[in-house]
Amino acid sequence: MNKKIISKIECELKSIGDQIKLWRENKEFRNILDLKSFKTQADNKANNLIKHLLNKLDPGTIVLSEEDAYLSDTRPKKYWLIDPIDGTASWYDGFDGFVTQLAYIENNQTLYGAVYAPVMNKFWSAIKGDGAFLNGKRLHRLKTIDRLKLVDNYSEPQHIAKNIFDNFNVTEYIECGSLGLKSCMVADGSVDLFVKDVTFRDWDIAPVILIMEEVGGVLIDLDGKQVKLSGSFEKNNGLVVARDSILSKKVVNFVRKLYGK
Repeated sequence: MNKKIISKIECELKSIGDQIKLWRENKEFRNILDLKSFKTQADNKANNLIKHLLNKLDPGTIVLSEEDAYLSDTRPKKYWLIDPIDGTASWYDGFDGFVTQLAYIENNQTLYGAVYAPVMNKFWSAIKGDGAFLNGKRLHRLKTIDRLKLVDNYSEPQHIAKNIFDNFNVTEYIECGSLGLKSCMVADGSVDLFVKDVTFRDWDIAPVILIMEEVGGVLIDLDGKQVKLSGSFEKNNGLVVARDSILSKKVVNFVRKLYGK
């Protein structure tokens, strides 16, 4: 990856994210285009801006997006994968927990990823083999500690998070919206565990796969397998984002017993 291009992409992605934050005050951008998937005019506008940015700075490379009407399971050798607004409901309802994010993928591996939370003014990024960063400061490698902070997107634990909360020695529960943001909070050590037993998509986690890798964390599905950026963009085996392998194995074993696997 060309670091000069990456620097320009990061600068302009921040600018787009800051615009997204301001769009909440504009009725035009709050127009809901698809209630079922909760798509707004802001999602479309952000999608167009990010695609234009990448086409300008990295011409010739394919850009795929959450907003695309159709995505083939046959992946290009190299491409950008973007999620213009991850956590649209949080954006719409005035909460902080939304991000704009993108990943550069080659041969089914993320080589660069970035996640920007404009309200929080936090920008996570990683280049493969070069570490992960928060607002330009290198993140430390994660390590096992005597603490268990759990994060999910409800005011109180629900579903699989409630099972974890009730059966593990959770020291604190934190509410947060975007899937990408919750994963980044594990990566930077703000929390220790994020677990979901719902369907998610590759654009939700493509950037943070690399960010977690660069800090020595664990991102796997509920079967204990690595999440691969190949085949269908839709993943149905749930997600575990954990501070360390000891914790992730405990969660996977607990879920297996819970569901009788």
